[in-house]
Amino acid sequence: MLAVIVIAGIHPDKVFDYFLENVTAFVFLGALVATYRILPFSELSYLLIFIYLSMHEWGAHYKYSDVPLGEWIKPLLHTHRNMYDRILHFSFGFMIGYPLQEMFIRKAKVVRQWRYVLPVEAIMALSAVYEIAEAGAAMVLSPERGEEFVGMQGDIWDSQEDMLMAGIGAVIGMLLLFLIRRRRAARAAKAELELADVRR
Repeated sequence: MLAVIVIAGIHPDKVFDYFLENVTAFVFLGALVATYRILPFSELSYLLIFIYLSMHEWGAHYKYSDVPLGEWIKPLLHTHRNMYDRILHFSFGFMIGYPLQEMFIRKAKVVRQWRYVLPVEAIMALSAVYEIAEAGAAMVLSPERGEEFVGMQGDIWDSQEDMLMAGIGAVIGMLLLFLIRRRRAARAAKAELELADVRR
C-alpha cells in the first residue's frame, strides 16, 4: 500500500488536492495498523481494502474528475461527466462491506440477517459523514475551488448520488455474499447426506 501511495504521489495533477484527498485514506490506514492486534481482518478483507485504496490513489492522483478510465467510458455512458468517482463510491460499498461484516460478526456478535443489514447501514452512514466532511473541508481549505475539489462537475446532486452508489454497492455485495454462503451450505448439506447414504 505504501508503494502505491508513493507511486500515486509522483507528479499528481494538483499536489494540494492530492494530499487533501488522502487525509481520510491515511487516517483509515492508521486505524488499521493501530487496531491490528485487537481486530485482525481476514486476508480477503485486507485484499479488498488494498484494491479499494489503490483505486482511490489513482483517483487522487488525477483529481478524480480527470481520471483516464472515466474519460474512456464517457462515450459508453453517453455522458459529459467523468464517472470515476461514482465507480469508486460503488466500490466503497461493494468492497468495504465485507470487512465491516467481519467486524460486526467478531466484535458485536451479530448473527443471521443483521450481518447483512448492518454493513449496508454502516456504509450509508460512513458515506454521509464523508460527504459532509468533504464539503466542510472544501469550504474551509479551498473556498474558491470548493465545487472543483468536491468533484461536483456541475451536478448539484453529486453528494446524494455518491451516497446512492455506495449504498447500491453495499447491497449488491451483501446479496452476493448471502447467495454464495447459501450455495456453499446447500452443497455441504448435500455432501453430508451423500456421505451418510454411503455409510449405510
